[in-house]
Amino acid sequence: MTNARTVVLFDLDGTLIDSAPDLAGAANDMRTARGLPALPLSTLRQMVGSGARGMVGAAFDVVPGDRDYEALREEFLQRYEGRMTQATHVFPAVVGLLERLHHHGIAWGIVTNKATRYAEPIVAALGLQGPAATLVCGDTTPHAKPHPEPLLEAARRMGVDVAHCMYVGDDLRDVQAGRAAGMTTVAVHWGYLGEGDAIEAWGADHLVQTPAELLKLLRMA
Repeated sequence: MTNARTVVLFDLDGTLIDSAPDLAGAANDMRTARGLPALPLSTLRQMVGSGARGMVGAAFDVVPGDRDYEALREEFLQRYEGRMTQATHVFPAVVGLLERLHHHGIAWGIVTNKATRYAEPIVAALGLQGPAATLVCGDTTPHAKPHPEPLLEAARRMGVDVAHCMYVGDDLRDVQAGRAAGMTTVAVHWGYLGEGDAIEAWGADHLVQTPAELLKLLRMA
């Protein structure tokens, strides 16, 4: 295994990319089709980390088990798949971060709970497929985050010991998965964060406000 340098693993949505405009767009497309007013992006944005469940819940006030939930969830996923690269983009400051990692020869990969059918086309469309050393999706292993298996799989694929891996994310589940895998965990303030406990309570090894602070943490600034 290669242990000489830190390998950086990233969550996708809210960490590397801003997918909120397309996720919210799909939810609002559903509302518009039903004669309902569109919700502000700010209202839907904070629910992005909860995926389809969060978006459908925010748009229609339903939860799993409700009579209409499954049909609404399936419609949401179909609408999202049809527009998922329209407005989604890499966070501008993250572009510079990834360039610096490349410049310094630091390998990086992506570990996301997003299913492969969505994650692979998005990563390819945004030009991340080549630079990323690996992409582990929510259905790559039998478990998704907060289980550590996706992170352990990424480390195996990259040939690095977990002790030399840093996992960077914007959700409590990212920190839980990283800690369970034995990796250094970094929680980022620029992500979606959700409605649960404050980021300071997640137990991450490090908190960073900006990608530039992550560079400092890697001693590359």
